[in-house]
Amino acid sequence: MRLLAVIVFSLLCLAGAAGQEEKDAPWQKVITSQIEAFRAEDSAGALELAGAGFREQFDDPDIFYLSVLAAGYGPLLQSRSHTFGEFERVGEEGALQVVLIVGPEQALYIAVFQMREEAEGWRVHGVMLARDEGVGI
Repeated sequence: MRLLAVIVFSLLCLAGAAGQEEKDAPWQKVITSQIEAFRAEDSAGALELAGAGFREQFDDPDIFYLSVLAAGYGPLLQSRSHTFGEFERVGEEGALQVVLIVGPEQALYIAVFQMREEAEGWRVHGVMLARDEGVGI
């Protein structure tokens, strides 16, 4: 939790200092598509948007889905809505994107998506998720 707070704070400081050139970043469509696939329990669709390492590790999309769920990402998989926060480019092929999540029972979460541009386009390479204070509406 502390590491996530440091990363989010760093992102906000960097983005605020540098300004954002892109309002709708190209990886945001991929994040939305993966979240929607998770919500619909479309394990194949969610895995397709994951990075090459995940696709190589998981031959069975259902096992990928269950692994993500077992790792504590249920609030993301069962989220009600999401909005994009700050982002930071990491080199020419990477980005960190803050996503604000309203999970089940209106609980709030902060997710940081690690994105990387691959031959097929932007893909999710990792997500850090933490519960936030408050209630979403």
